[in-house]
Amino acid sequence: MLQKKGFSLIEILVVLGILAILGLISVSFFVFLQKESRLSNVSEEIISVLKVAQSKTLSSQEDSQYGVYFNTAVSPHQYILFKGSSYPSRDTAFDEIHLVPDITEFFQINTGGNNEIVFDRLTGSTENSGNISLRLAEDVSQTKIIYITNSGAIGYEAAVIPSDTRSKDSRHTNFNYNRAIAIDTENIVLTFDNSVIKEIPIIQNLSGSQFYWEGSVNVNGSDQVIKIHSHRLNDPDTQFCVHRDLRFNNKALEVTISGDETGSLAEYSANGLITNYYSIYVNNFVWQ
Repeated sequence: MLQKKGFSLIEILVVLGILAILGLISVSFFVFLQKESRLSNVSEEIISVLKVAQSKTLSSQEDSQYGVYFNTAVSPHQYILFKGSSYPSRDTAFDEIHLVPDITEFFQINTGGNNEIVFDRLTGSTENSGNISLRLAEDVSQTKIIYITNSGAIGYEAAVIPSDTRSKDSRHTNFNYNRAIAIDTENIVLTFDNSVIKEIPIIQNLSGSQFYWEGSVNVNGSDQVIKIHSHRLNDPDTQFCVHRDLRFNNKALEVTISGDETGSLAEYSANGLITNYYSIYVNNFVWQ
């Protein structure tokens, strides 16, 4: 007669131990998936707010630009939809503050050093291109990166930059100017070859709230074609752009502003391969 054999206490304890370990692993994995899902949700919410700011700008709501500011000086971190051409000069009555859950954090913001992205009213593009990086606070290996291109595209894919084979000739110079300009009385002054001078009154060349001038100046029988405009004007500082295309310019050029005695805003060699500035109020001088 066969005798039935049951499980010993040790065998039962081993099985229970294995089940407990598997259960702990499953719970930990489930918690991790929840946090990873939350990271994805937060990044999607940020993309959505960026697109709202872009849409408001393109539709000229309240006759204004809109942007998003990323505040890492508070805990938890925040991102703020604001109305205005910059965060410092914004209309605070329109601020929409969004909190980042404390399980996530911004760990890198590359938007030109000012932690903001502002969109252009005509095109929806931005000068604050770059990326916003998020991560889990408890697991810094888990990240999400949001990319913003100059054209205004927003998403998770970095822009593919084609190889640049151009001969760079200073055709587009961009710089900030942090002195308050007396718009009613000051002039932009163009000096070609240290001899031919063109004075451009700022007050007579305003387009909306921005300075814009484009024209041709004859220098010893050769026309020089220049365009100068601002992206912001005394708001609270000024950002100028100077366009000098080598195809239409062959004379040295110095750009000054009448109220600044410290030096030039921008200088160009005749061949356009050398640029410089001497004003103490110029910064972030970039040419391409």
